[in-house]
Amino acid sequence: MNDLLYFLSLSDPSVRWVVLGSVLLTGSSAIVGTFTFLRKRALIGDAVAHAVLPGVCLAFMLAGRKDPFLLMAGALATRWLSLFVVDLIKRKTKLKEDTAIGLVLSVFFGVGIFMLTEIQHSGNASQSGLDHFLFGKAASLVQEDVMLFGAVAVLLVVVVFLLYKEFTLLAFDENFARSIGFPVRVLEFVLTSLSVFAIVIGIQAVGLVLMAAMLITPAAAARFWTNKLSTMLFLATLFGVFSGISGAYISWLEPSMPTGPWIVMVVSVLAVSSFFFAPSRGIVSRMIRQYSHKRKILEENILKELYHLGEHDQDFMKARSVEDILHHRPMHKADLTKGLSYLKRGGYVEKNQGKWMLNDAGLLQGKRVTRLHRLWEMYLTEYLRIAPDHVHDDAETMEHILTPEIEERLQQLLNKPEKDPHDAKIPY
Repeated sequence: MNDLLYFLSLSDPSVRWVVLGSVLLTGSSAIVGTFTFLRKRALIGDAVAHAVLPGVCLAFMLAGRKDPFLLMAGALATRWLSLFVVDLIKRKTKLKEDTAIGLVLSVFFGVGIFMLTEIQHSGNASQSGLDHFLFGKAASLVQEDVMLFGAVAVLLVVVVFLLYKEFTLLAFDENFARSIGFPVRVLEFVLTSLSVFAIVIGIQAVGLVLMAAMLITPAAAARFWTNKLSTMLFLATLFGVFSGISGAYISWLEPSMPTGPWIVMVVSVLAVSSFFFAPSRGIVSRMIRQYSHKRKILEENILKELYHLGEHDQDFMKARSVEDILHHRPMHKADLTKGLSYLKRGGYVEKNQGKWMLNDAGLLQGKRVTRLHRLWEMYLTEYLRIAPDHVHDDAETMEHILTPEIEERLQQLLNKPEKDPHDAKIPY
């Protein structure tokens, strides 16, 4: 705890610049990455990250020194060249965008590795640390780097704030944005430029190999928690900032652990956790909902069958054996037994001497499901002109999802019919 408090106090200058730089990098990247993710351009981020390497190497070869601004200018130049080549391949050939991106990514990265190898064998003493653009080295961040990160982060946040409405429409409905007169090409250029700035400054911390993960992973994790863009932006930024601080803390505790990869590891853990445990869209919650829905269908089918048997015998409260129910509605005996147990715990059926019978609550529920089934059959025959012998299977599905509002609307449309297409009474 003392180590954690000392780390969070940022009293150590080396810790301060690494933490601030990591936070600015991850937070700003997450904001821009949210729109990139929503536009389904995740692979573009990967291509951008790999395409900057030849620009960095070329700028170093021309200048002969590691000037941060010259290196960034070279990175921006090859970044825009890569986008131009991708667009040219899409327009002039029959190749799809993902193929064009893959080609550009591999070619530019290969050229960059070749140039980096030549620089390493050139004997230039200034080349030390140039490979950090490949693998990143957040622990080497200094005050000047943080100031640059801060300036770019402020630029990204201000532009996103000013063009929030336009970027939102571009992310969700590009064709509509174009139809109402939005300058889509200009907006795409601005958004892509923001991605370029985020990636170019980020490669110094996590490296171009991992930068695509920092751009996309926080947004992907946040998407599982909300359907609202503003909330998604906040969560993506929060995930990014947390991963930046955590990665820096792990690296500070254990100097042999590199900061950049640990930042990506932490945000990846957050993403995987979101994939599984997010309350509405997570895999576990979806499995729980599917189980609940299957249980509801099983219970309602049993109640409906008990109601049908009561209609047939003119005795809704008659006790039925499991074999009697299976004779009229084929299903696995284990499923029927399990469903009856659920209904008993829910207070819809009672068990008497090994037989099962509806109680008042179960009778109401069985009547409701039967009513929805027969109303939907009437709707299909009256309004969609489907033959009566073709409507049963569809009604078997719809009876479990029709809401009270839809039921009321059906009664109004059909003028509250007394019987269904098969001349069976509709119970109200």
